[in-house]
Amino acid sequence: MPAAPVILAIESSCDETAAAICDGHGTILASVISTQIAEHQPYGGVVPELASRNHMTRLQPVVAATLAEANLDLSAIDGFAATSGPGLASSLLVGSTAAKAMALACNRPFLAINHLEGHLLSPFIGLPDGIQPGIALIVSGGHTLLLLLNKDGSSRLLGTTRDDAAGEAFDKAGKMLGLPYPGGPAIEKTARSGNPKAFAFPRSMLDSGDYAFSFSGLKTSLLYLLPQLGDSLRDRLPDLCASFQEAIVDVLVTKSLRAAREFNAPSISLSGGVSCNRRLREVFTDRARRARRSFIPATGTHTTDNAAMIAFAALQRFRRGESSPLDADIDPNLKLASA
Repeated sequence: MPAAPVILAIESSCDETAAAICDGHGTILASVISTQIAEHQPYGGVVPELASRNHMTRLQPVVAATLAEANLDLSAIDGFAATSGPGLASSLLVGSTAAKAMALACNRPFLAINHLEGHLLSPFIGLPDGIQPGIALIVSGGHTLLLLLNKDGSSRLLGTTRDDAAGEAFDKAGKMLGLPYPGGPAIEKTARSGNPKAFAFPRSMLDSGDYAFSFSGLKTSLLYLLPQLGDSLRDRLPDLCASFQEAIVDVLVTKSLRAAREFNAPSISLSGGVSCNRRLREVFTDRARRARRSFIPATGTHTTDNAAMIAFAALQRFRRGESSPLDADIDPNLKLASA
C-alpha cells in the first residue's frame, strides 16, 4: 500500500481534463490526461464554452481511470485538490466543484491549488532531493514568470511579461504563418531545418536591467516582415521559424542565467508548456553547464497542463496542515503568492 497521505488532484484550467494521485513520498501513482486539441483546432484557439462542456463529460471517466491505474478507491484518498486559478472560469468550476464534492462525500480535506504553483514545482516531481532552491522560469501560453524559489516551495517574483507571454507569441506567430494550431509546436517542428541566424529579430528588454519580458514587439516585427517576403515565404519558412524561435529562447535563457548570477543560485528550473520546446532545452543545457549551474527541466507530461503537478503541490500544503474551505471560490486571474 502507498505511504500516507494520498492526494487525488484534478486539473481543468483550460482544455485538458486531468486527474492524478500522489503518495506521501511525492511519487505519482497515476496520472491521466484527456486532451481537447482536436476539438479546438478548427477554431484556431480554445473556445471556453466548448472546453467546459468537454470537461463535464470527460471528468468522471478520467477520475475513474486514475483510481484504477493506482489500484485504489476513494476511501484510500486522504485529501482532494483542484486547480483554483488562473484559467478559464467555466473550466475551473468543473474541476473545483468535483474535487469539493468528493472531499465532502469522503469527509476529507479539500485543497485549492494555484495552477502556477503546480508548474513551479513540477520539475521536482520524483527527484530524491525534492524541491531545490534556485531560479525558476515558468513559460507557457499565458504566463512568463521568473522567480527565486525557496526549498520549502515558496517563491519571490523577480519579473514577468509586460504584454504577450512567450507561448502566446509562438501561437500568434504560428497563426500569422498559416501553421496549424497550436502554433508553438508547429513553429518548433518547422524550425528544425532552418537557420536561426537568417533573420535578425529583436531581443526586447534583453538589457533592460531588470527581469521583465516583452514579446509583443517581436510579434509585430514578424507581422511587418511577412509582406516583404512575398512569394518567397514558403521557401523561407524554416529560416523564419528558426530565427523567431531563437529570439525568444535567447531572451529567456539570458535573463534566467543573469538572475542565477545575481542571486548566487545553484540551479535553474524550467516548467510550463513552452518548456517542452527542444531548442529552449538545448540552449539552457549548454549555457547552464558553462555557467556551472544545474538545469532542472520538467519532464514528459509534466510540462503541459497536468494534474500530477497539482497533486504534488497539494501534498506540500497537506504536509503543513493546510486546507481550503469548501466555499473557496475559483479565480480566473489568480496570482502566484510571493514570499
